[in-house]
Amino acid sequence: MSSPRNRWLVLLAVMLAFMPIVIDMTILHIAVPSLTLALGATGTEILWIIDIYPLMMAGLLVPMGTLADKVGHRRMLLIGLVIFLLASIAAAFAVSAAMLIAARVALALGASMVMPSILATIRQTFDDPKERGIALGLWGTMGSAGAALGPLAGGFLLEHFWWGSVFLINVPVMLVVWPLAFFTIPKRQPDGGGNWTIGQALILIAGLIATVYAIKSGFKSGTSPLVTGVTLVAGLGLLALFARQQLRSASPMLDLSLFARPAISMGMVIALVVSGALAGVELTIAQELQFVVGRSPLEAGLFMMPLVIASAVGGPLAGYLTGVVGLRAVAVLSLAIAAASLAGLGLSDFHDPGLVVIALMVALGLSLSIGLTASSIAIMGSAPVEKAGAAGSLEATGYELGAGLGITFFGVMLSASYAGAISLPVGLALALPPEASHSIGETMVAADRIGGEIDDTLIAAGRTAFTDAHGMVLLTAAALIGLLAVAVLVALRHYAEPTGEISAH
Repeated sequence: MSSPRNRWLVLLAVMLAFMPIVIDMTILHIAVPSLTLALGATGTEILWIIDIYPLMMAGLLVPMGTLADKVGHRRMLLIGLVIFLLASIAAAFAVSAAMLIAARVALALGASMVMPSILATIRQTFDDPKERGIALGLWGTMGSAGAALGPLAGGFLLEHFWWGSVFLINVPVMLVVWPLAFFTIPKRQPDGGGNWTIGQALILIAGLIATVYAIKSGFKSGTSPLVTGVTLVAGLGLLALFARQQLRSASPMLDLSLFARPAISMGMVIALVVSGALAGVELTIAQELQFVVGRSPLEAGLFMMPLVIASAVGGPLAGYLTGVVGLRAVAVLSLAIAAASLAGLGLSDFHDPGLVVIALMVALGLSLSIGLTASSIAIMGSAPVEKAGAAGSLEATGYELGAGLGITFFGVMLSASYAGAISLPVGLALALPPEASHSIGETMVAADRIGGEIDDTLIAAGRTAFTDAHGMVLLTAAALIGLLAVAVLVALRHYAEPTGEISAH
């Protein structure tokens, strides 16, 4: 283990390594209007540009986390950072939606190698549960604040540069982070005992991606039920085959008994639902502020600042509060406050926000940051040290799967509500392409091409419809997180706080 003298320096290195990856999860949200107009992308293409990143990571994280336990977390982290750097350059100079989607796949590969290694390094470096809680809280600060800073950084860049700059900014960051990680993170002899084979890894990756894709496509109109059904059955079949292999193996690639620990299974659910709601809400608010309220990308990013500041406080506070009042109380109360904050935002007027909206943004940032950090403390605190990479990958999978499904669920719900709410004069409706009423982005593209008085009529109709749809999405997110608070209250009723090093059995 790291000596007491340098373990906080190790934490600083992995937190900085995490920063560009977490910012990349949300920086694109603020660039959606610019991307839509610059690439002429459809609403479906925009969803895939955003969504392919968490979708691929959902399939890659567990195999990469388990592989890191075998070959060493430091090595996996450094290789992943290089891949992420090269993919960022490719994304910045993409000239079509298809090229950008391919670059986002490569970004997901690099990120899936880095994220489990970061959590595993923290787990291995901090033996004391209270110190580990503080370390995970600081890591959670980087995650929450980084995700919230993404829109602000994106807004600043888009104010001065083209949309590709939101990816190119990763280059100077990586050139600083990589040497720091190389020199500060100690080399360790890998102690993971699982059996990692490429065949089992491919079965897991294919099963996860097929299952998630089927769920995603099942939400969308115009998708063949037969194709969706076959894909879902194939994905679940592959996952069942993988599970069977693990249960019959004396040294499984992924120890499924980790899910028998209530703190780990419930921590996964918290990560899944909260990250999904947060991703969908951020994307929705970014579009509302720019398309409807008329703010610039930078102004929209500044609007998120209360969320940023509160998120920065929430992580360390979660580590402290968990040590004082316990994980269960912290998790339940943070989720309940987050639900109330989202409900308040869903009923608010963003044209004239006032102090109430600022207070709600602060409460939301603080509570979600605490809730996500509590899930991390639950998972990593309950995992054996030799399975830290696998546990870290499970947690990260919860985040990415939640973000991917959240964007899909809220994006489709927003689109359906928008299409039902938009009201156009009959003559204008007939003159427009059918997709013009599918999303506010496509409405704005159509208005830009038409111009004149019709342009004004179409924009006004789109803004009114989107405001109605936006409120419904936020209220739905509030209801989901409120239900999760009740579920956590029940599921963790017998949870015992860890008092020392956790054994493997």
